[in-house]
Amino acid sequence: MSRIYITDLDGTLLRNNATLSRYSREGIKQILDNGIDFTVASARSLTSIKYILSDIPFSLPVIEHNGAYITDYKTEEHIVINSINKSLSEEVIELCNKYGSSPLISTYTGSRDKLCYADVINEGMELLLNNKKREGDKRLLKLDNIKHALDNKIITFTIINKKENLIGLYEVLKDKYGNCFSMTFEEDQYYPGWHWLVITSERATKANAIETLLKIKGIHKSEITVFGDSYNDIPMFKIAKNSIAVLNAKDELKEYSTEIIGTNEDDSVVKYILNNEINIL
Repeated sequence: MSRIYITDLDGTLLRNNATLSRYSREGIKQILDNGIDFTVASARSLTSIKYILSDIPFSLPVIEHNGAYITDYKTEEHIVINSINKSLSEEVIELCNKYGSSPLISTYTGSRDKLCYADVINEGMELLLNNKKREGDKRLLKLDNIKHALDNKIITFTIINKKENLIGLYEVLKDKYGNCFSMTFEEDQYYPGWHWLVITSERATKANAIETLLKIKGIHKSEITVFGDSYNDIPMFKIAKNSIAVLNAKDELKEYSTEIIGTNEDDSVVKYILNNEINIL
């Protein structure tokens, strides 16, 4: 019987310092070597995923930007692109200006991914950009005017600010455009005090991306097992037969889980798969 295992990264597969343990790295390679279908579904970009996972030989596509892209891990070709239309993107930029925020915008030129930004207005943005520069992220593109990003396909908006400075923008977007976007609004788990508002197409959910993957593989969704820890994992928990929450997951996500395992610090995802599929721990 074919099965697919799909895991979130941050707070689930990765440790609290956003790294993959040696045990999990070797375990994933063993899983893949045994012909078991395994991939990741993350809010991260492929560039960021590869920086952390590097040499893991995924055969299945990976889900990035919460489902905005489904991408071949080896060739980096985007198999599915869920972009935000230009007029809606223009309105998001105008609202960001009105509410005193400066967005980072992930775009696709038709051949390359870019991460565009203009005004860096707070430490939260600086922290992200410094991390990207340290990782050697070639997507970074500084613009004189953020509206120039609209010349290409808009994939995600990432807006970083203090909660009290973002809540108004979030509420307006939710009330006025709730059916037009998928949005997450939560505190940065690595830099407490800074909140991220991430906006993608309404089609860009982990659940939609997983259903597309299942069509590619010809597998029914009853054969998928998913792992997660946070709010953006709820859609895929709703469609999976086996929805596994790590012990450190948000309580809201645990309500949708079929099982709760150990924490992300304990290699719990990889141990679960090895125990169920290979019986090697």
